[in-house]
Amino acid sequence: MPTAASPPHPPSTGSPEAATDLVAALEELSRAQREAASHVARELGWPRAGLGVVRLLDRHGRLQLGDLACRLRVDASVASRQVGALVDAGYVRRTVGDDDRRARTVELTAAGSRLAEAMTEHLAHLVSTAFADWSGADITEATEQIRSVAAALARSNDKEPDR
Repeated sequence: MPTAASPPHPPSTGSPEAATDLVAALEELSRAQREAASHVARELGWPRAGLGVVRLLDRHGRLQLGDLACRLRVDASVASRQVGALVDAGYVRRTVGDDDRRARTVELTAAGSRLAEAMTEHLAHLVSTAFADWSGADITEATEQIRSVAAALARSNDKEPDR
């Protein structure tokens, strides 16, 4: 049993306590991220889900619809609906491949690029406010850890059989 002088040992990686703590922390992060994204979406007057598509296209450029769905980790029909709303609003352009008429690619329009720029500004303000008392090293370490967690979960999910 730990004393006041010796801190308790953290639970082992595979222990139920560690799993419960990690899941709870991920749920808290997910809720906080969803609330922050909803706040930005309200400020921009656009649904939160569509903004994820805009951010991805801004970062990666033109993508095939299936690749976009994969990167969003959603079904192709979900990505197609989100893209459709963005096409209707003039933020995204959908094209058909020259070599393969079945291949659909999507890219930002000029209006979509302006929306992405506005979103980046809103997110930068949100981050600078929320993490004002964090050092640059703290931000870098947190970013690396979050990416590591995301990669581990993605690898684990990729190993799961389709249900």
